[in-house]
Amino acid sequence: MTRLIVAAGGGGDAVAAAMLQAALYGDDDQAVILTYAWDRLLIDPLPGPRGADDFTGLEALTPAVWRVPAEARPIAPAGSTLPRLAADLPQHTFALIDPKDGAEGVTRQLEDLVTHLRPMSIDLLDVGGDVLARGDEPTLKSPLADSLTLAACCQMNAPVRLLIAGPGLDGELSHEDLRGILGPLVHTFTATDTESISQVLEWHPSEATGMLAAAARGVRGTCEVRDAGLPIPLTDESPTLHEVDLDEAVGRNELTRAIMSTTTLDEAEALSREICGFSEIDYERNKALWLKDQRSTKLDAESVLPQLAQFEAAARSRGVTHTTFRRLTEVLNLSGSQRDDLRRLLIDSRPEQFASPLWHIPNAT
Repeated sequence: MTRLIVAAGGGGDAVAAAMLQAALYGDDDQAVILTYAWDRLLIDPLPGPRGADDFTGLEALTPAVWRVPAEARPIAPAGSTLPRLAADLPQHTFALIDPKDGAEGVTRQLEDLVTHLRPMSIDLLDVGGDVLARGDEPTLKSPLADSLTLAACCQMNAPVRLLIAGPGLDGELSHEDLRGILGPLVHTFTATDTESISQVLEWHPSEATGMLAAAARGVRGTCEVRDAGLPIPLTDESPTLHEVDLDEAVGRNELTRAIMSTTTLDEAEALSREICGFSEIDYERNKALWLKDQRSTKLDAESVLPQLAQFEAAARSRGVTHTTFRRLTEVLNLSGSQRDDLRRLLIDSRPEQFASPLWHIPNAT
């Protein structure tokens, strides 16, 4: 039997989709994970999502949808985590959402896939819950991708279940903001549920899904994330999975309602600027210009470790107990290409602080 899981925002949502498949459906059913090729700039230096024309080696899954096999490659200078994800999770099929034709194009791709697969179930999965944003929240950072998939799913002539994993873990809406709309508890992820994605967690840069997996493994405290140093509480609610009424989500999400008839990504992006006051692609364009001036050099352990000690002392004073390797990479002024080197250095030198996949900041001794 085939299950279709739509990763609402791409990136880490696709990794969480693999964990969802293992937790809810087991090994007997096959999962097709429909997701964007839309990665952080430390992976893909080009702003915005990648489309089918940005890859070699894709395989036609349907006339409108391409499968991303392990052998596929993004065309330089583009980057993508999807081929490596397909290599590490060969039991799943990863299919590409190409948003170049706006919400109408994503809807056609989804309908084509459902007609071809005739799946037993269709789940729309979002880690954190920003798919439920109204659009005016001051902490909202990335509404466009989620709104496009929500717009497509609500126009489907097939039942779609909207699932929110790790409420508040994306740092865009707090768990308190979400409490009134979250529906019934579907599952609480455990350490066993993370086993199928353990290899992926060793390298994938998603902070929200990394915190979801850490919480499922029992990690609790406050995790500081991304360049702004946002504190995210890790509580007993963090590893939970909730269902939300799809129509209620659409009723809340003004951007989703506005972009339903869009036929280009540019049109959808313009509506995001109008409704939310910004576009995450504009943010990526600006940051890409700044990152372009960075120079990748060999990691200097003698300078990094003292800087790390200073950061940890300041973080402790803020009540922080954990952080992500993405946050450490940025706070230490390292380039994205140095993230893996930093990770290896820290784990090798202080293995007791590695709370996979997070970095533990212990109390002062």
